[in-house]
Amino acid sequence: MFEKILIANRGEIALRIQRACREMGIKTVVVHSEADREAKYVKLADESVCIGPAASSLSYLNVPAIIAAAEVTDSQAIHPGYGFLSENADFAERVEQSGFVFIGPRAETIRLMGDKVSAKQAMIEAGVPCVPGSGGALTDDPAEITKMAREIGYPVIIKAAGGGGGRGMRVVHSEAALINSVNMTKTEAQAAFGNPTVYMEKFLETPRHVEIQILADEYGHAIYLGERDCSMQRRHQKVIEEAPAPGITQKQRDKVGHACAEACRRIGYRGAGTFEFLYENGEFYFIEMNTRVQVEHPVTELITGVDIVQEQIRIAAGEKLRYTQKDIKLHGHAIECRINAEDPFTFVPSPGKIDGYHPAGGPGIRIDSHIYQGYTVPPYYDSMVGKLIAYGDTREQAIARMRVALSEMAITGIKTNIPLHQELMMDAAFHRGGTSIHYLEHRLAERKKG
Repeated sequence: MFEKILIANRGEIALRIQRACREMGIKTVVVHSEADREAKYVKLADESVCIGPAASSLSYLNVPAIIAAAEVTDSQAIHPGYGFLSENADFAERVEQSGFVFIGPRAETIRLMGDKVSAKQAMIEAGVPCVPGSGGALTDDPAEITKMAREIGYPVIIKAAGGGGGRGMRVVHSEAALINSVNMTKTEAQAAFGNPTVYMEKFLETPRHVEIQILADEYGHAIYLGERDCSMQRRHQKVIEEAPAPGITQKQRDKVGHACAEACRRIGYRGAGTFEFLYENGEFYFIEMNTRVQVEHPVTELITGVDIVQEQIRIAAGEKLRYTQKDIKLHGHAIECRINAEDPFTFVPSPGKIDGYHPAGGPGIRIDSHIYQGYTVPPYYDSMVGKLIAYGDTREQAIARMRVALSEMAITGIKTNIPLHQELMMDAAFHRGGTSIHYLEHRLAERKKG
């Protein structure tokens, strides 16, 4: 096992990784920007290294500075968390070449799954259900593109192979707009991602976002840890996540889960990962794989009892998976609300000093957060300041506990989106479960109208 791990991230995930390491008796090195000098995880670390100014490009994305920090502290491995460099294949490669272990998949796997065209091809070969589409990059032949769109059926969506985070995509409802949309998306993809390759898929009108959490070791063992519903989104950003997904049967779960585990074995996947699907009319359609730990991993931890971050570390250290599929039993229900420093309805970021902080508590409540009273939320990064997670024997109990927790949670000095979460916990459609990925956008638009 590792004696010392460098955490190449910030915020709540840096603290989460640190906690996992401390529990395992592993020393931690935290790298930080000048803006994060006062962060809780920096104060709790065995060692900390300032790697640059506030801007991410000069600190958390500064590969030479991170590698140098690992060298001077004699770290053995680097955990990238999520975001920043976590899915950067060049970084993973550089870490390994510098003599450290990258806590995540191999660079070639990250590359394979980072390119949406090659990822989809790999999934089709492994038997993972995919959205009907071009099956590869679109050609430059307008007649061929038109024929394909007719076969798939309108509406279709044109996506950049190198895109992500909701960027580099365009929905086309009619043949008249098709070729122009393809050309525009190609131009945008080249400008944004340095890669003009685009592909076409069937556009699902009211899908849900359901994802499968997997763990795989380097000895060909892979398991799935059930699914999460992350459909409550705004501008492709998740707001609430829950596990298990409402209305998904054990039979459906096993079928898609087995396919994902088999895909991991086929591509030689190592570590934690998530298969993201659109789910509509009882069918799963693969959209992408995230080759890292997810923000929403706690809801899966609570219903399975598996510490996903610790398992990542064990796998990276060359250990075999400690679980077989038979060991994985789902118990109860968990819901996570992302707490952001922003106006709850205009979503304008609200950085600044936290004057008062009273975290929620009580049975079944977990808070993953790096904030404290007197902490200043910097304006340079993602606005998330914590995650409030509620667990219950049933979905109804988890919602009731979340309602109580949200009413207790007090953060003053900055605005947060807690009022939005309070509204959603009272929302009749959310209570029924199974809302589509468009539900929250529509609800907010209606609210605006008054």
